[in-house]
Amino acid sequence: MAVDVQARRRLTAALLGREAPPEPDAAADPVERVTRGVLLDIGPHMLSMATPKGEERFVFADSTTFWHGREVCHTDLRPGQDVVVRSHPANRWVVERLWADLARVTGVIAERTEDTLVVDTGHDRPRVTATVPYRASGRMGVRHPRLEPGYLFDAVGIWRDGEVQALIPVTSQPDYPVSRIPARPPVERYRETVSGTATWYDPALGKNTHVNPLATAVGAAYPALDGELDCGPDCDRHTTCAALPLLSIGARLRLRNDCTGRSAVVPVTACASATSRFCDRCRACASEGRGRIAQLTLLSFIGLGGSPEAGCFNATLTVG
Repeated sequence: MAVDVQARRRLTAALLGREAPPEPDAAADPVERVTRGVLLDIGPHMLSMATPKGEERFVFADSTTFWHGREVCHTDLRPGQDVVVRSHPANRWVVERLWADLARVTGVIAERTEDTLVVDTGHDRPRVTATVPYRASGRMGVRHPRLEPGYLFDAVGIWRDGEVQALIPVTSQPDYPVSRIPARPPVERYRETVSGTATWYDPALGKNTHVNPLATAVGAAYPALDGELDCGPDCDRHTTCAALPLLSIGARLRLRNDCTGRSAVVPVTACASATSRFCDRCRACASEGRGRIAQLTLLSFIGLGGSPEAGCFNATLTVG
């Protein structure tokens, strides 16, 4: 069923008692400095990559950094890899930082076989297979001690042969399974401003990023969608611990990165039911906000100043 975005925005405004929800700000394009595609060639001073716009070339500065599961040198990268470039603030064609084969898996562990996990990432997303390599097992064990079915899991890593190599746990795992999440008290659903944690996900799952429109999508999955039409008949979301208003697909959010001060208006494009079970805090900068308030697409997250390997930033969300 087609979504009438303008009708949804008018309904949201009426429910929240304001004349209009936030309008996009052309001066605050969240992805103006972010480019994604497939690496074609790389040398000591520059790279070329296939993007939705065709072949694009970028040059390196002395301060350019590279990440592929850890800090690496440009010589560790290979043609064919999925790469995301954040450009220098002063020049779009100069690479400030590059990430290769970024991956993340967030959800509930459904199966485990030795060091391999199958994670349920939500009712509207495919299950993801993740492997915890030996070199990451110590770090993972500190923050995710229960790698068993029924427990929450959230880690950043890299794609390898269609599976995620989970390298960095981005939160501390609760010591109880999701079936025993404590009942949360009722929350006020009509606050216009909510503080909490913004995280990210990759709608494209690292595939065909030079031609897949999901790879460069701008928006946010939201953990408090309203009704069966938006969350769906198989909706598995939990009551969020942040006081989030119920919204619909097509609503617009103004999201502010409290660590950098950068903000932008992004549309609600998907359900984030898996994140509704997390009631954690982000340690990126000082904040008392608990709970996940938005799951941004990868490019939106980076565009708002987030470090994907950190997994989150403290954020303020405004609706209406």
